[in-house]
Amino acid sequence: MSILLDETTRVLVQGITGSEGTFHAKRNLAYGTKVVAGVTPGKGGQKWEDQVPVFDTCQDAVDETGANASLIFVPARFAADAILEAADAGVGLIACITEGIPALDMARVYPYVRAKGVALIGPNCPGLISPGKANMGIIPGEITGAGPIGLVSRSGTLTYQVMYEMFTRGVGQSTCIGIGGDPIVGSNFIDVLGRFAEDTETKAVVLIGEIGGDEEERAASFVKENVDKPVVAYVAGFTAPPGKRMGHAGAIVSGSKGTAQAKAEAFESMGIRVGRNPTEVAELAIASIA
Repeated sequence: MSILLDETTRVLVQGITGSEGTFHAKRNLAYGTKVVAGVTPGKGGQKWEDQVPVFDTCQDAVDETGANASLIFVPARFAADAILEAADAGVGLIACITEGIPALDMARVYPYVRAKGVALIGPNCPGLISPGKANMGIIPGEITGAGPIGLVSRSGTLTYQVMYEMFTRGVGQSTCIGIGGDPIVGSNFIDVLGRFAEDTETKAVVLIGEIGGDEEERAASFVKENVDKPVVAYVAGFTAPPGKRMGHAGAIVSGSKGTAQAKAEAFESMGIRVGRNPTEVAELAIASIA
């Protein structure tokens, strides 16, 4: 199976007529994703690429096409309102790829979306893919295939690398989700791990963390208490200098707290094996289902 996204998901793309929206919507559509609508205010009534109807609002798109998921490619200054609009329209899944959304905006969006029971992935993330079924975001579909390993990651680039390492060894994934590395994101490790734990066809999970915050430590405790299938972890940033932000806004270490070493130790103390590089992570994950 897969989680959150499958071949029946009906996706609307907010910002589909922009350059980024067009480029990635084409790739998602070519992968087999059901892209049923686009939303660009002021361009309602048009046909994107002569096939996908464009609407002025998410509500119009949902009412006319039955869309139940939204993929967001709009500028950062409009992205928070785009998330709220999609949630109000009744979709159950939102993937916001946009980076640079102010934390204050997300502080307003996060509780509102959670209260509605909407699964928000991102922002500042690569989205999610259920290999062989649907792709919703910017993850390259050609570097993975369907299989029994779930993957959840704060890092986009490392998501791709670990997926590819497994793929070249003949093992695919059920669903791969990049949750994003901003200080406030819609879904955390625990949200996704809980879904993988309930998916009968996901036999093992790879978790890719990075320095900063305590999400990995909390995920380790959750796995110990709630997940009865193998989990393998990787933490980016073993050589990161203290006090320096590395990549994501949330990836900053203060003293000894939030270091890669501290996170790795937290995982290992809960019985979760930790790879020291993407190749080792892939090998450990494959070995866990042998």
